[in-house]
Amino acid sequence: MMSKRRWTAGITAALTALLPFGAPAHAAGPPTHHGDPHQAARSAPTYPPVGPATHFLDHAALLGDTPEPGWYEANIPFVDLPDADIQSTYYYRWRTFKEALKYTGPDDGWIVSEFLGPVGYSAPLGGIDAAAGHHLYEGRWLRDRRYLDDYLDYWLTGSGSGAKPATDGLNDNTTDWAHQYSFWAVDAAVARAEVTGDWDFLLDRLPQLRRQYESWKDTNYDESTGLYWQTPVWDAMEFTASSYQSDDPYHGGDGYRPTINAYQYGDARALALLSHKAGDRRAAARYDKEADDLRRATQKYLWDDDGDFFKHVMRDGNPSHTPIADREEIGFVPWYFDMAPASDASAWAQLTDPDGFAAPYGPTTTERRSPWFMHDALDGCCRWDGPSWPFATSQTLTALANQLIDYPKQPYVSADDYVSLLHGYALTQRKNGRPYVAEAHHPDEDRWIYDSRGHSEDYNHSTFTDNVLSGLLGIRAQAGDSVELAPLVPASWDHFAVENLPYHGHNLTVVWDRDGSTYARGSGLRVWIDGRLRLHRPDLRTTTVRVPRARPAVDQPELVDDAANVDGTGYPVATASYTWHADSPMDAIDGQDFHLDVPSTRWTSYGSPNRSDWLQVDLGAATPVADVRVVFYDDGGGVRVPQSYTLQYADADGQWADVPGQRREPAGPVARAVNRILVDPPVTTDRLRLTATRDDGGAVGVTAFQAWRRPDQGLHVAFASLTDGAVPVHADGTATVTTTLTATGRARRVRTSLQVPRGWTAPPARTIVARPGRPVRTTWRVTAPDGADLSAQAPVRVLADAGRGTSGAVAPTRYLFDPADFATVWDDDFGTDRLDGYRVNRPAAAEPAPEFTVHDGRLTAAADSRAFAVLAAPVTGPASGTAVIAEPAAFAGSAPEDSLFLGLSAGSGDYALAWYNNHFGTSGADVVTGGTGRPDATGGCCANVRWAAGDRFAAVLMDGSLSTWHEHDGRWHLLHTAPVSGAVDTATLESWNPAVGLRLDAGELSLNRLTVLTRG
Repeated sequence: MMSKRRWTAGITAALTALLPFGAPAHAAGPPTHHGDPHQAARSAPTYPPVGPATHFLDHAALLGDTPEPGWYEANIPFVDLPDADIQSTYYYRWRTFKEALKYTGPDDGWIVSEFLGPVGYSAPLGGIDAAAGHHLYEGRWLRDRRYLDDYLDYWLTGSGSGAKPATDGLNDNTTDWAHQYSFWAVDAAVARAEVTGDWDFLLDRLPQLRRQYESWKDTNYDESTGLYWQTPVWDAMEFTASSYQSDDPYHGGDGYRPTINAYQYGDARALALLSHKAGDRRAAARYDKEADDLRRATQKYLWDDDGDFFKHVMRDGNPSHTPIADREEIGFVPWYFDMAPASDASAWAQLTDPDGFAAPYGPTTTERRSPWFMHDALDGCCRWDGPSWPFATSQTLTALANQLIDYPKQPYVSADDYVSLLHGYALTQRKNGRPYVAEAHHPDEDRWIYDSRGHSEDYNHSTFTDNVLSGLLGIRAQAGDSVELAPLVPASWDHFAVENLPYHGHNLTVVWDRDGSTYARGSGLRVWIDGRLRLHRPDLRTTTVRVPRARPAVDQPELVDDAANVDGTGYPVATASYTWHADSPMDAIDGQDFHLDVPSTRWTSYGSPNRSDWLQVDLGAATPVADVRVVFYDDGGGVRVPQSYTLQYADADGQWADVPGQRREPAGPVARAVNRILVDPPVTTDRLRLTATRDDGGAVGVTAFQAWRRPDQGLHVAFASLTDGAVPVHADGTATVTTTLTATGRARRVRTSLQVPRGWTAPPARTIVARPGRPVRTTWRVTAPDGADLSAQAPVRVLADAGRGTSGAVAPTRYLFDPADFATVWDDDFGTDRLDGYRVNRPAAAEPAPEFTVHDGRLTAAADSRAFAVLAAPVTGPASGTAVIAEPAAFAGSAPEDSLFLGLSAGSGDYALAWYNNHFGTSGADVVTGGTGRPDATGGCCANVRWAAGDRFAAVLMDGSLSTWHEHDGRWHLLHTAPVSGAVDTATLESWNPAVGLRLDAGELSLNRLTVLTRG
């Protein structure tokens, strides 16, 4: 479907269109002309234009060998600082932020990732809200607003706001991803708007921002104290001094914490500001009152008069609400939101106290005088009882800047302490003498202690550039038409500069040059806005500068990358003529672009015996191709930039031909930068092939291959009547597809088509008259050819064009499970005891098999403690179609295991089993070969489902995919799909037995029936 991003600026230049309307949609056609032949030439720039600006600093020298320097030139504020360590870390951290930008597809657009590689506990597409507040503070200074516009929508209305399993491993207290971890979402969104000046964006999302704040009341608010509680691990802090003082050092320690209460305070103040801007005074007063009440409750319960510090207070078994004895770094967080009263400034004495938090690579996360300081910290990740975590350090720096700038002067900390802490933070971010950030650092030694290979590199879990800009350089963003300058730089600094900082749609340049000798622009403090001098002052006093009214960002239209496949399943599919074993063609279309060896996001032909190699992308269904972007990998060694390359497309007959009408920017291939191919007129095709050649026949590589399409903002197309997110295809290969077209204005001639996989057939394109706000429904009859793999999730794509761009939506096709399509080969209604016919396997050797009995039409598994066994039926079935159906009679009610398994088994160490855990209400899959788990073949985790009496479960193996289905009220729903063939070849699967497994902790788990069906 069309992206959820909503750009209000007018878009007049169309980049894509030119579909073969009127031609059958069963195959891509040759290049087709339609409309303005100069469309592609008027395409949007690769990066947002900087606009009127100053040119005092040598940007190229400051960036050095950073890949894709054009992105930084267009997006970041450039700084020049006397402190070389802070400066080098500043540019390094912009590089890590760019690496963390991930394009996920048309629905959610851009997100900001925490890890470069995916982790199992993340939200859909890889988002983790633990550090999302940091991401918003850090990224707010970028010129291109689309990244964080999308990212906020991801958490407020997109996949990041969706339901998650309420399990122990994903936070069993919350049921949506945006509340998996503590998150100061509204405060961070408002902090960003104070930089961009775009308040309409937030006012349009005010209901969702309110919901994000209010939802914490449903799960984590205690009316008796007026405080919020949190479990330290879901505060993004495992193994803390507080959790160690509970029965469960990892998942224990529920308590009232300075963090979540400060976050909610900040969000309440932010909502009050937004409500004022919306003209809702009553709501503003309510949020202000809630903030005031929360401040008083925090002061009453969490401020320890004896320790002069905000502390964790255990929620359970603590009727007197006594704070723990230990000071933790989280006690500084209230200042992050200007929540703490001025009278509490004495807490800051602990920051520089050698027995408190002071450390060469600190601050420490727990004070040194605590008996829990560094407890087991060197025995393995991830302890927050002393190690220096950038997450916490950046929070403390922001809080300290607020104390120094927003509060009255006090004797405990000074600007010199801020600079010292920031400088130490910069030095912490080093490895082998080069800038580097991982998870946590030893507080007293120059080494990272939580830094696992392929996981921790360039860890995006904190801020740094924001601490430089808003703290050190004192650029204090405002809600009105001004900016406050309150630098915390050392008095000894004779110069510093920040150039072309995007602020309220303008460019802000601030230069301090004591005697004018460094920048040759005059002495003292000078401020330029859009290249014009607006302020001159001889000294560095705090000052407020008027800024012209905020203006919209320079129009950067929404674009959709039709080649992106962030999770590597379904379509598009990338393949290559040869691939080095440590790389993957799919990494070239994974939505991220960085140039690291570990983890990698690239395809290379290193080691290839071929003279040249190609990278091919199969889009599954045709789309207009007008703007292809390729980034070549070059490691300076075995993989180098090619001397030449060709871009080809597959024509209607499936033959490869050079894409006509190419205009390349730049003309020849360059390394580690965008190579852009504009196609004029665009071609419509379902496959693209890039062939890169070196004169010496050596290896080449690609970190990003993208095919960008420009939608028409006035047209929205979507699929209607999907089943579990897919177009249902029946056993005879037919499907009925219904699409809708909605226009924001009258569109007299909208050409619509349904593009289908090669070999499939669909009706020809149609021309539609669309009226504003009145959806037009179109029904298409689609047929797959005989022998088509109906489990392949081949996509269909609807396209609509009125001459201003091409809007589209894509949906996978999926076989809709129907037992009637199969024949029965084993049916056990447990009317008689046939247990001797099953093979009993024990996947977990340490767990005994439960006691099985057959009685009164039920198979019952009974146990007094953890027990697990799999019963394999004495039949086999073809990998092209085998179904195992089970009807549970009753579950045991035990915890955490109360589970049913269905699928195929060849023994205790070889199986592919879908599972349903009745205690958690979740479903997933386990794939094991040779006794080794294969998470790459499980399809990830997890689906939410809740069994009711009479429901059935099915595991269906078709063409290498194991899908899990749940039947309720006579209708089958897809739960999960596991790409099993990635771990077990088809011939082997055909020798495995259909099986059912039962696992429980105590009690009885029973089945009414087990049936095995096959096709073909």
